[in-house]
Amino acid sequence: MALHDEPRAVTVPAQSPRSAELRATVLSASHTKPRRVSVSVYAEDLILHTGIVQQLRQRPEVDLLTDSEADRAQASLVVVDTVDDAAVKLLHRLRRNTATRTGLVVASFGSRALPTVVECGVSAVLRRAEADQDRLVHLITALANGEGMLPGDLLGKLLDYLGGMHHSGLDPRGTTYSTLTAREADMLKLVAEGLDTAEIAQKTSYSERTVKNVLHDVTTRLQLRNRAHAVGYAMRHGLI
Repeated sequence: MALHDEPRAVTVPAQSPRSAELRATVLSASHTKPRRVSVSVYAEDLILHTGIVQQLRQRPEVDLLTDSEADRAQASLVVVDTVDDAAVKLLHRLRRNTATRTGLVVASFGSRALPTVVECGVSAVLRRAEADQDRLVHLITALANGEGMLPGDLLGKLLDYLGGMHHSGLDPRGTTYSTLTAREADMLKLVAEGLDTAEIAQKTSYSERTVKNVLHDVTTRLQLRNRAHAVGYAMRHGLI
C-alpha cells in the first residue's frame, strides 16, 4: 500500500509594519474617487439646458449643482445662441462671484464679441457645434484649474485685442488704468445728468441695490468723498 506524505504547514513570512503601511496606502489610493468639479449650468431655454445637463450627468468628473447651490459652483457654464444683452447681463452677474469661473458655450460667436466676453470675465469659450461630452468636460476642467480655453481661430484675434487694450491704456477686463469699469462710467454719466438711484436703476436695468453698490465701490476704491466727487474725478480724467 502506497504511503502518502503528511501535509506540510506553509509558513507565511511576517509582514513588516512598513510594508503593511505601504500596502494600506496603495489600497486606499485605488479606492479614492477622482476630484469632481462642481458645475452650475445656465441656458436661455429649457431644451438647451436639458441637453447640456444630460451630457454632463454621465461624467464622474462633474458634480452638477441645483439652482439653489449655484453660488458655490467652481465653474459656471452659460449656454446661449449669441452674446446678446441678456447673455451679457447674466455674465456680469456671474462675474461678481469671485469663487466661480465662467465658461461660455455659444452657437454664433465672432471676433466682435471678444471685447464683451473679456470684459465679462469669461475664461473659456466653446462653440456649440463642437460641444460634445469630452470637450465640455475639458472646458470645465480648464476652468477649475484656472486655465483659459478659446477656439483656435479666435486666439490670435484675442491677442491682438489685448495688445490694443494695453497700448490704449485700458485693462483687458474692461477697466482703465484709473480703475473705472465701463459700467461704473455709465452710471457716473447718469449721476452727472442729475439722475437719482431709482432713475439710474431704471435706465440701466439693474436693481437699485446694484446701483448703490457700484457707486459705493467707485467712491471707496478711489478714496472719493461722494458721488459728486466721483463725477468730478471721472470728468477730470476724461473717463466720462
